[in-house]
Amino acid sequence: MSEELAGLNLVELFDMLAPVEAPHQISMWPETVGWVWLFVALLILTILMVWRWLRWRRANMYRRAALAELKHAGDDPTAIANILRRTALAAFSREEVAQLHGERWITFLDRVSERVTFSGSEAGRVLSTAAYMPVPSVPGLKEMAEIWIRDHERRGAAP
Repeated sequence: MSEELAGLNLVELFDMLAPVEAPHQISMWPETVGWVWLFVALLILTILMVWRWLRWRRANMYRRAALAELKHAGDDPTAIANILRRTALAAFSREEVAQLHGERWITFLDRVSERVTFSGSEAGRVLSTAAYMPVPSVPGLKEMAEIWIRDHERRGAAP
């Protein structure tokens, strides 16, 4: 056989080589069942997280509406008091909120929020009477109302 190959040049020798068989295609599907279970678990976890996020977003829709309304209220204490009242009625039971007025209303606002204290402040005094008679605006009332809307806790509220 080497005598036959002796008179051939390199290109001719290369052409005589048998082609190498291509390897089988590699499947993209996992071969072990553990990867399938991991994928299923991640899919279920993702669906649960999206579902919880949508529930949270829907449960806090009243906050976004109140904050949008508060932007358009300006510094009008009556409008701010009404927005706070409607927000509280959306977050808590009607029996708990509707009957509150004056100092009891301000105490309720303080009780459900840890960051804002209306009691003993000019803003609290204005809020307690703003729904019933015209009062002058108080600096900082709108900012306090915004913080209360964002941060009050819905203890005992229906989801």
